[in-house]
Amino acid sequence: MTTAFRLITYNVHSCIGTDRRHDPERVAEVIAAARPDIIALQELDVGRLRTKGVDQAQRIADHLKMTAHFHPAMHVEEEQYGDAILTALPSRLRRAGPLPSIGEPRGAIWVEIAVAGRPVQVINTHLGLRGRERSLQAQALLGPDWMGHADCQAGPAILTGDFNAVTRSPAFRRLNRALPAAADPRTGRLAPTFPSRFPLMRLDHVFPNAGLTVTACAPIANAQTRLASDHLPLLATLDFAEAADRQSDEAGGTSQASAR
Repeated sequence: MTTAFRLITYNVHSCIGTDRRHDPERVAEVIAAARPDIIALQELDVGRLRTKGVDQAQRIADHLKMTAHFHPAMHVEEEQYGDAILTALPSRLRRAGPLPSIGEPRGAIWVEIAVAGRPVQVINTHLGLRGRERSLQAQALLGPDWMGHADCQAGPAILTGDFNAVTRSPAFRRLNRALPAAADPRTGRLAPTFPSRFPLMRLDHVFPNAGLTVTACAPIANAQTRLASDHLPLLATLDFAEAADRQSDEAGGTSQASAR
């Protein structure tokens, strides 16, 4: 039985594309084409006038036949704006709350998802625009309420989202020291995700802990993703560390047997 799973992190820009068209279904189609098991979305509108009052988290989840867990980082009267985790796998909300913010309110959402019968902790976030703010938020995410929690320390866990942080930034370096960022395993490269039309910067990241192994990680760049949002979706394939080690050992044994 395979234990590998696919995760997408995607800043959907309120489902307003680079052609200025509001189209949640187009975003859902981009996601569906990648066949992910777990989806982390940022910049979702729920009940906002500017996007026709649509509950974008639920609209995308309905299209994909998944459950949506949504957290409004910003809430003004009936209008909400925030982040979500979607999956068709068994899941439960563990925590959703604010992060230290200087400008626009920011937050995070933590959902526990059963992958091949095993719990995987997934935390999705969208960090601020100021460097000092991002450093404070990174510190909080590594702390005991989030990735430093005993349940995240005890088993497979992932911190993902739009970190507004290039690889040379203090916030990225702090996170990367604790949780090495998922890169293309073949090249070690962190390919850019923003802006989608002409990507120059890697702002979106997947930070798995030692309980998981990255077997693939790359932005999805095609004509549709360049239109659907101002960010490219980032797709990572992960497996439980011991399962990946076992497969590697088995492959090595087969090679040695062939050589004999």
